[in-house]
Amino acid sequence: MRINKNKMLIEMVLQGYSLVKFAEVSGVSRATLSAIKNGKTCSINTAAKICKALGVEVEELLESEV
Repeated sequence: MRINKNKMLIEMVLQGYSLVKFAEVSGVSRATLSAIKNGKTCSINTAAKICKALGVEVEELLESEV
């Protein structure tokens, strides 16, 4: 699945997370977070970890299908 990188980054900034700190909090590696920031897809488990750490629903961060 593809996470909307802009929405993820906005949520991270609003909550005061750097990439390193967010990796620690979410349990997702910095390399995986960087890949997502660069438009790569991720597993549902990774998306769930990111959303849980940000306190948002998965649907809020998914890339919309066009």
